[in-house]
Amino acid sequence: MRRLIKVHGSCELVAQKRSPYEALVSAVAHQQLHANAAEAILRRFKALFPGVRFPKPAQVLSADEAALRGCGFSMSKLLAVRDIAAKTLSGQIPTRAAALKLDDAELIERLVEVRGVGRWTVEMLLIFTLGRPDVFPSDDYGVRNGWRVVMKLEEMPKPKDFRLLAERWQPHRTLAAWYLWRAADAAKG
Repeated sequence: MRRLIKVHGSCELVAQKRSPYEALVSAVAHQQLHANAAEAILRRFKALFPGVRFPKPAQVLSADEAALRGCGFSMSKLLAVRDIAAKTLSGQIPTRAAALKLDDAELIERLVEVRGVGRWTVEMLLIFTLGRPDVFPSDDYGVRNGWRVVMKLEEMPKPKDFRLLAERWQPHRTLAAWYLWRAADAAKG
């Protein structure tokens, strides 16, 4: 890690000040798509609801299915977005203020029950929306590839083994992940 910090400088990770609801809708839009395509879908989605920065859960639930599909959401993603909206209204997906009071394990347990939301998605929310300092996404391709590059390994570590290895970086595993992402990015170009 010392070498990575020297090469890549200070961590520039800044959490976005948005709600878990908004973060999860955005995450679903980005799943298995290039960022530009996902951002285009989100722009069309927001345009359906003029006058608000981001559509409210009740608006999403009452919106016409064809209009939402017209934004570019697949049926699977549309069902996930609607489930996110419904579970936000029910309180299963907490507000930002409430989420900040919950520990990582509790948030993961609550949010993986939402359609289209897995552990990795919640870990990204914990890191990039809530700014949690000790989250290690051991399933993340970039983090695993960064470790492979740094350690000059032929194969990437298995997520379960990597999770155990990452315990040495507690309570700063988010920083470790950030530097491993940088290493993976640097190896690309």
